[in-house]
Amino acid sequence: SGCGTFTFLSSAIAAISGLLMGYELGLISGALLQMSSILALSCKEQEVIVSSLLFGALFASLTGGFLIDRFGRRLAIIMASSLLVLGSLILLPYESYEILIVGRIAIGISISLSSIATCVYIAEIAPQHRRGLLVSLNELMIVTGILFAYISNYAFASISHGWKYMFGLVIPLGALQAIAMYFLPPSPRFLVMKNNDEAARKVLERLRETSDATKELTVIKSSLKDEHQYSCLDLFRSKNNMRARMLVGLTLVFFVQTTGQPNILFYASTVLKSVGFQSNEAASLASTGVGVVKVVSTVPATFFVDQVGSKTFLCIGSSVMAVSLVTMGLVNRNIHVNFTKVCRSQSPDDFFLQRPGNFTVTNGSLKDLFASMASTERLSLDVQSPHVARTGELNRTALAGGKSTTGFHMESGEVPVVLKWLSLASLLVYVAAFSIGLGPMSWLVLSEIFPGGIRGRAMALTSSMNWGINLLISLTFLTVTELIGLSWVCFIYTIMSLASLAFVIVFIPETKGCSLEQISMELAK
Repeated sequence: SGCGTFTFLSSAIAAISGLLMGYELGLISGALLQMSSILALSCKEQEVIVSSLLFGALFASLTGGFLIDRFGRRLAIIMASSLLVLGSLILLPYESYEILIVGRIAIGISISLSSIATCVYIAEIAPQHRRGLLVSLNELMIVTGILFAYISNYAFASISHGWKYMFGLVIPLGALQAIAMYFLPPSPRFLVMKNNDEAARKVLERLRETSDATKELTVIKSSLKDEHQYSCLDLFRSKNNMRARMLVGLTLVFFVQTTGQPNILFYASTVLKSVGFQSNEAASLASTGVGVVKVVSTVPATFFVDQVGSKTFLCIGSSVMAVSLVTMGLVNRNIHVNFTKVCRSQSPDDFFLQRPGNFTVTNGSLKDLFASMASTERLSLDVQSPHVARTGELNRTALAGGKSTTGFHMESGEVPVVLKWLSLASLLVYVAAFSIGLGPMSWLVLSEIFPGGIRGRAMALTSSMNWGINLLISLTFLTVTELIGLSWVCFIYTIMSLASLAFVIVFIPETKGCSLEQISMELAK
C-alpha cells in the first residue's frame, strides 16, 4: 500500500536522531545532580549548563534550513550525528565548567539540525496515508530517548563520575546512525528540486515497492515547479498565504515552549527533590516514571494519528494539560519547601571551603543544604572526604526533630506523603497530555503546512523560535521559580495551555488523509 519495509526502515533509521535528541535532553536532569556537587555549581551556573545546549540549538536552527535545502535532508542528518559524537567526546576527558559548556553547545547544534532534517526527510519519503505514523515515529523515539536518559540517570546516580558514563553512551549509536544514513536514499522531493528526476523516480519506486512511480513523480514535479522560486522573504509575504502559514507555525511552537514541558524535562529531578523525593536516587527514579509515561502516552498518538487527526489530539492534550497544571499548582501551594534550597544544595560553595577545624553549624550554605533534606537521608554529595562525613553528622544532630538549633526556622523537611504523591501524579498526567498533543502533533503539522521548495527554511525558522523561547525559559526557570514559587509557575502554564487550546480550535487545519501537495494547495487559497 505504498509503505513497504524499506520505507519504514528508512524512517526508523532517520528517527534514531529523535532517540539521540531525547537522550541528550533528558540526560541533563540527572547529570546535573552529580556535576553540581563535583564542580560546586551555583544555581545560575546550573542554568547556564542546561541552556548552553539550547544556545547551540538556536544557532543551528538559524543556519540549518539553508543546509537542509542546499545539501539535502539525508546529508544534514549524517552531519548532525557526527557532530553529536564529537560533542560527547569533548565532555569525557575533563571536569571543567567551561568544557561542559563547549561540549553541550556542540551537542545542541547537532540535535537542532537533526530535528529539522529528520521531520522533513520522513515527511517527504512517507506515503500520504502513513505520513502521520512515520513522522510521529520521530517523537516516539524522542520520548524513548528521554526514558533511556532517566534510566541512565538512576543507574549511574550513585556511581563516582557516573555523569561521564551518561554522556558516553550515545557515542556508538550516533556513529552507527551516520554510517547507516549513508546507505539510505535521498528524499525524492529534494532530488526533484535539484532537477534529478530519474534518480527521484528510482527512489520512489524503491520506497513504494512498485515498478512505476510516474504518477507520484508528476505530482511532485508539478507542485515544486511553482514552489522552487521561493525566497526566505516570501515567508513573510502574502504570496500563497505564506505569512499566515508562518504565523501559525511560529505560534504553535510558542505554545510548545510556554506551556512548560521543556522545564519539566530539564529540571525533573530538581523539581521532584523540591516536592519530597529527597535523595538523588529517589528523584532520578521518580523522573524515570516521567519518562515511562511519555513513551506510553506517545504510542497511541503515533499509531492513531492518521485515523483521529492531529487537530483532535492537540485539543485533547491542551485541555488535560490545563487541568493537571491547576492541580499541580494547588498541591505545591501546600508544600512549604523553598524550591531553590534544593538547587543550592547542589552547590554549597562554603561547604568546599570548610577546613576540619573551622566548621560551625551557623554556616548559611550548610543550613540550606541540610534543611531541605530529611535527617534520615544519606548525604547526597558525591565528594568523599573525612570532613564531609563529619559535617554531615554535626548538621544532622543540629537539625534533630526537623528544627534548627541555630535560629534558622522552617517547617520540617518532610513533605506529607499524600501531597508528595499527588504532586507526582498530576505531573505524570501533565506529561501524558503533552505527549499525545503538543509533543508529537506540533512537528507533524509543521512538516505539512509549508511548500516543499522552502520547507527546510520554514521549518528552520519555526525551530529557531522553538529553541529561542526554550533557551529564555530554561535560563530563567530556577530564578523565576525562586521569585514567585513553583505553584504560580504552574498557574502561568495553565493559562498558556488554555490559550493554546483556543488557538488550535480556531487556526490549525485538519490534514489527515491529504498529500503534502493537496495540503499546500488548500493553504495557498
